[in-house]
Amino acid sequence: MPAVRPIALRSLRSTWVDRWLALRDRLLARRSFQRWAAAFALTAPVARTRARALFDLVAGFVYSQVLLACVQLQVFDLLASGPMSVAALAHRIGLSVDACERLVAAAVSLRLLERRSDDRIGLGALGAPMVGNAALAAMVQHHGALYADLRDPVALLRGEGPARALAGYWPYADASAPGDLSGDSVAAYSALMSASQPLVADEILDAYPLAGHRRLLDVGGGEGAFLASAAARAPSLELVLFDLPAVAERARRRCAASGLPRRMTIVGGSFLTDPLPTGADIASLVRVIHDHDDATALHILRAVRRALPDHGCLLLAEPMAATPGAQAMGDAYFGFYLLAMGRGRARTVSELTALLHAAGFDRVQPRKTRMPLQTGLLVARVAPAQGAVT
Repeated sequence: MPAVRPIALRSLRSTWVDRWLALRDRLLARRSFQRWAAAFALTAPVARTRARALFDLVAGFVYSQVLLACVQLQVFDLLASGPMSVAALAHRIGLSVDACERLVAAAVSLRLLERRSDDRIGLGALGAPMVGNAALAAMVQHHGALYADLRDPVALLRGEGPARALAGYWPYADASAPGDLSGDSVAAYSALMSASQPLVADEILDAYPLAGHRRLLDVGGGEGAFLASAAARAPSLELVLFDLPAVAERARRRCAASGLPRRMTIVGGSFLTDPLPTGADIASLVRVIHDHDDATALHILRAVRRALPDHGCLLLAEPMAATPGAQAMGDAYFGFYLLAMGRGRARTVSELTALLHAAGFDRVQPRKTRMPLQTGLLVARVAPAQGAVT
């Protein structure tokens, strides 16, 4: 009987919470209540904040297109050397003064640009980080494919409509034999991944220094951007890259120009069908697992486990669902991005931990990154085989 009481209390508490939330919803839905809340001094700030947040959702596509226009016209790079007048900026970007003023006004409202003295325009707090940032610029320009797929979100959710643009952009997502993809078909997404890797590489390497490790295997390593960052942090670390044959060939060309050939081994293959290279004591999966369904994700993790020795280490880094302060990025942005791509989903820490345990890893530990909006990090160790001496 004593065990029943806590359950009953929890049930009663849940009932009261549900009733309160139902009452709140009815109130917020009433136009009369909305008008009262907007006029009453104590509730007006909250009402205005929520109204603004809701309108930002309505207008979000327009805001993103303002950013896209600034990127395509290289506005941020042009203003990096200092403010200029609207007329001078219009001349540089090939717009009429009226059109440029319209763009400037929009960008100022979004804190991308700022108005300065003498009627000049300068960089804003959100525009300054875009200067020379090839990674962010590539992501912004790439979103044209995503927006095409989101034109009819209900059709996307139902699996209806025309062929998806993102599935074509990421050809491995819909390929029955990804290992047979040509160099031309992987060029666009490989270049994007290489450009965007610096956004996450420092986050990972700051959260988990590689000192003490001998050989790093980067699975799905693209053109080697993450390994290049790791090499700069750990000069004695040996490097192994594994990716699709066409991607691996691009990595070889990039590696030859970087001065890393003596430290890096590049292997082409598919982690769905081919064994991974052995000999590493640490492996990394950077923005790989969220591209796949649970069965394929588990297959990849088991392949990595087989490639590592007992107590070997795995770094699993990607945006994660339900991340405090970044829920919209994991659950809304990546939820629909991966739906448009054709497979995969963002997962919570507990969901990824369960997959890691099922694959033969233990001691799974989240590591704090400075920008969880961009990436989360789990560090896992290979569980020793049953009966092995630990």
